[in-house]
Amino acid sequence: MAKRRKVSIKKIIRFIILLIIIAVIIFFITKLTKNLFAENKTMYISATTSQIDLYDENLKPAIKIFRGEEVKIKETDTLKDNEDYLKVNIDNKTYYVSKDNLVSNQKKIIKEEKVYVRTPTVLLKSEDSIEIVANLSKETELQVLSYDKVDKQGNVNMYKVKQGGEEGYVYSKYTTLTKEESAQTYNMEKHTKIKNLYGGGDVKKLDFFPVEKIKFSENKMPEAVYSLYLNDTSSVLSKVDDYIELAKDTKINAFVVDIKDNGAIGYESEVMKKISPTSYKYANNSKEDYAKAIKKLKDAGFYLIGRITVFKDDYYVKDHPENAIVKKNTTDPYKIGSSYWPTAYSRDVWYYNVSLALEAINEFGFNEINFDYVRFPDRTQSLEKNNIIDFKNQYNEDKVEAIQNFLRYATDAIHEKGAYVSVDVFGESSNSYYTTAYGQYWPALSNVVDVISAMPYPDHFANNSYGINKPWNHPYELISAWSKEVVKRQEDTTSKAIVRTWVQSYNVQSWVDPTGIEYNAEEVKAQITALFENGLTGGYITWHSRSNIEKYKKQKSAFQIDYLKE
Repeated sequence: MAKRRKVSIKKIIRFIILLIIIAVIIFFITKLTKNLFAENKTMYISATTSQIDLYDENLKPAIKIFRGEEVKIKETDTLKDNEDYLKVNIDNKTYYVSKDNLVSNQKKIIKEEKVYVRTPTVLLKSEDSIEIVANLSKETELQVLSYDKVDKQGNVNMYKVKQGGEEGYVYSKYTTLTKEESAQTYNMEKHTKIKNLYGGGDVKKLDFFPVEKIKFSENKMPEAVYSLYLNDTSSVLSKVDDYIELAKDTKINAFVVDIKDNGAIGYESEVMKKISPTSYKYANNSKEDYAKAIKKLKDAGFYLIGRITVFKDDYYVKDHPENAIVKKNTTDPYKIGSSYWPTAYSRDVWYYNVSLALEAINEFGFNEINFDYVRFPDRTQSLEKNNIIDFKNQYNEDKVEAIQNFLRYATDAIHEKGAYVSVDVFGESSNSYYTTAYGQYWPALSNVVDVISAMPYPDHFANNSYGINKPWNHPYELISAWSKEVVKRQEDTTSKAIVRTWVQSYNVQSWVDPTGIEYNAEEVKAQITALFENGLTGGYITWHSRSNIEKYKKQKSAFQIDYLKE
């Protein structure tokens, strides 16, 4: 009996061992079969950054892959001894990617939960809107909700975010992943000697991070823009054929045409009809007549620049006194230099002018928008010091901040339409000692826009400027000396805009000097030559407020020179 029991136990042990062997075999066969017949699954690289590492079989970084890239994965194809990594084939080579960096839904490829504002900007209502929901100051924390799109290099274009009780969109290029990074500044050491002597603002509040200067393949800007200015009066635009005929016999390749000047409205704009009906009422041309003139210029092959005066606008102030610079004791709009000024701190004013720009691009095909009067009124120091006027500084910005911030907002919106942005600045802004009283600081503006257009009209300079007696009678010497200062300002700019300069093409004004010279071909040529000799080769624009064609004809020989090739 004992022997039988003993034999029976041995059989049981053998049977159990056999079952275990069979189970192991079945397990490996099942796993092998599952792996062989498993389908490749489409998944996407997900990360908090634009790219991540792919690893070799020893989990050492091998190559980079961009966020958002599509990969084919077998969920059973894991790294030996580490199932947290899946095999991926790139260019017939095998790599491994962490499961944490894979998602099946494209809308989940970004993993950021929070970002922080590095460059002051605005919160926009939607990804295709320029309506401003909120102001976003440096170091502001934003909760990430989603995004609009990711480019081929894994960079997010815009985040959908929540800040306080507001939701909206912000360009990711103005954000960082940590608050510490958002507090950093860039290239500030070049500006430490700049003083706030006249109330224009502290240069340390400005942003100098690198900005990509865009070149649109379907909107090519001439290497040097040689341009005549045309005001928007019907007497000028109705004779646009005469200006085309003149230009065709010169090197002129562009025209600057007014869209809106203070008190002079180019056409019956739908934006004006909605926001500033007084402007609409006093339009110099019907939309059809304006469009006809612009089409003739474009059909003739000229590069077209639409000019908009921004923060000097009597008609807008009449419609929106709440957005004007006002007298403190009455809250009535305050007239400065015979005009009313919308405050440059107002986001409503920003929205209005950029809306006009986008409408003009869409309706007439302008290649570029030129913003003039992008500044606060000058000579207001005593008014401010004595607490007479109120600029309505809602966000506690310095003047230089508000001007740079406006141009950043405008440039982003206009770039979305495939057009360029230029800004007009006083010649004084080229100084290397202080921020100007009206908020223009050359390197801050050059860093943002595509083109910076100064207005160093010789008769605007004080006597003995640069040591020149009556500089308005010596245009070559004056502009040469001024250009050297601009070159230094450009060297202090992180991302340099093209320098394209306004040149004086009107006679010296009698109130400056009753014995001042006429500005004809030689005087215009002298200014342009001085610019190009000093490396300011982006081009020129003639400033003659009346756009008098007879005056332009007198200056014709100056326009027949290709200064870039001289």
